[in-house]
Amino acid sequence: QVQLVQSGGGLVQAVDSLRLSCAASGRTFSSYAMGWFRRAPGKERELVAGISRSGDNEYYASSVQGRFTISRDNAKNTGYLQMNSLKPEDTAVYYCNAVTSAGIAYWGQGTQVTVSS
Repeated sequence: QVQLVQSGGGLVQAVDSLRLSCAASGRTFSSYAMGWFRRAPGKERELVAGISRSGDNEYYASSVQGRFTISRDNAKNTGYLQMNSLKPEDTAVYYCNAVTSAGIAYWGQGTQVTVSS
């Protein structure tokens, strides 16, 4: 069992930055890959970024490439999403996700990010 607790988020203006955190407990953090998803009003859930268990490999959606950075600190059992140059279209509820090697997925509680123009 894995518990993911998110922090960060809020209301910012366009071009501002935010950092989301995802603290994990209940299982060896380094044993699962992590990702950040978002769901904007009226849209499907979207994978924003992903990172491998070791942190060596990263993935970014084209919409955030060059602006967002995913990272993880396995010693602190925490994953991060640094979001720079935010745009109004980044407004969404963001969820962290952890996937075990067996393909079992766990989710954080979600956090609202609102970017005003």
